[in-house]
Amino acid sequence: MKFAYLLLTALIISSCMKDEIPVPKHEAGSNTTNSINLGSDYRYQAYYDLETNTFVQEHEKIAWDLGFECAPSGFRIILNSAKSMAASNANCGNFTAITDTVGSFWKYDVSSGNLDSTAIGDWLSSSSVYVIDRGYSHDGTHQGFRKLEIEQVNTNEYQIHYAELDGSGEETHTIQKDGTYNFVFFSFDANSTVSIQPPKEEWDLVFGQYSHLFEPTFPYQVTGVRSNRNGVEVAEVFDKAFESIVYADINLYDFSPNIDIIGYDWKTFVGGTYETHSDKNFIVKTTEGLYYKLHFIDFYTSTGEKGNPIFEVSAL
Repeated sequence: MKFAYLLLTALIISSCMKDEIPVPKHEAGSNTTNSINLGSDYRYQAYYDLETNTFVQEHEKIAWDLGFECAPSGFRIILNSAKSMAASNANCGNFTAITDTVGSFWKYDVSSGNLDSTAIGDWLSSSSVYVIDRGYSHDGTHQGFRKLEIEQVNTNEYQIHYAELDGSGEETHTIQKDGTYNFVFFSFDANSTVSIQPPKEEWDLVFGQYSHLFEPTFPYQVTGVRSNRNGVEVAEVFDKAFESIVYADINLYDFSPNIDIIGYDWKTFVGGTYETHSDKNFIVKTTEGLYYKLHFIDFYTSTGEKGNPIFEVSAL
């Protein structure tokens, strides 16, 4: 009897080991195919919600420049990597003295989304002016430069001061935080905040271009998928067929909060065309804590236009 009791206890303990993910199982769904046309010039960014299998918002990639972290303690500022934007700390606090890009050392936001590795970095510890390279539009037109001074941040707002390098177009703006979003976005063209991302609880993945750093100073524009940093995690499943992936597999793979796990390399450019690797599968944990499997099956429209990811998805 004592042996039976110990055996039962061991079974209970082993069933509750910490590598098990304690989420309630939900009804598995059937496979669904969806697609989004980003344009052959990749001008669009589109936000996708797995639970509803819908694209909930899209915008042209040139629609914004800076993103301001909205958490009460947040102070990080991101660049629009879809345009290959970059920033250089001028190591000078004299706003009017900055008139050109001579001596600029350009930095880029890392594609993983790590807010400790942004191009602007920890500006709180510096009173320097930053030179901002606004990157390129979808047709390759350079968007110019701005000099930027971040004057303050508190639990509710940021204050920024910026101008063209020659001092023209000088502006000061207060940017209100909004906790329903990951970031509030600002456009130098509009001289105001702009609506870019949906509320942080309403999307899981964003399709479009972004900068991937193959080396710290060698950014390259890629087209792929990044995830919502608000609780979304992704695991790669490259050793199992898509049809064979089941709910129990969530305990077999490592999930990462890095936003570029799905990334761009589910396709390769071979002989002038893109080949899609449908054997590269992913499990996505959504903002609501549910699990879906996903893989890509094409990158072209029915008429042969590139920039049209077609993917298959199913609830686990």
